[in-house]
Amino acid sequence: MLPNLTLLGLFVLASLALLVTPGPAVLFIIARSVEHGRAAGLVSVLGIHLGTSVHVAGAALGLSALLMSSALAFAVVKYLGAAYLIWLGLRTLLSGDRGADTPAAPPRAPLMRVFRDGFVVNLLNPKTALFFLAFLPQFVDPALGGVHWQILTLGAIFMGLGILSDGAYALAAGSFADWLRGNRRFQRFQRRFAGTAFIGLGLTAALAGRK
Repeated sequence: MLPNLTLLGLFVLASLALLVTPGPAVLFIIARSVEHGRAAGLVSVLGIHLGTSVHVAGAALGLSALLMSSALAFAVVKYLGAAYLIWLGLRTLLSGDRGADTPAAPPRAPLMRVFRDGFVVNLLNPKTALFFLAFLPQFVDPALGGVHWQILTLGAIFMGLGILSDGAYALAAGSFADWLRGNRRFQRFQRRFAGTAFIGLGLTAALAGRK
């Protein structure tokens, strides 16, 4: 069930404007792509948007309202997500500390782990839940009925657009990283960039409020 075409067109334009603007999810995807290549970046995109599907379902069912109304629930989810990101960053930085015997090409992370990391990071981001609770209802037409089905449909459209835009970031960053893969100086840079990015995202999430 969809709103009228004019409202749907506005939703698509608003979604694209939001998606092409780099945010925490895009930075996470770029960091994974730079560190492990295009395949890891694309798998991160899928993991992140699986987490998005949970938030969309929560918005449709009204579960996101719990995070908005409960300071404790918001804090628990926020700090779990922040701790996970910081742990990812520390693991990334420490994994390359092997001295002069570092191989020419660092080992790629298992894609299942990359997928899991993307899913968990987005799932434990309460800001994403609150975003969908605030954004999706703006494009719902109550006169059509089935409000929760409209929210789910709009959320699915948003996810589809997000997979395309985030996938483009993953391909671009991964291609650039693959081009410089044999450069030892770039190897050090990619590890430091990814680790610092994850820690920075974690600290930003920890300090974020509900407003």
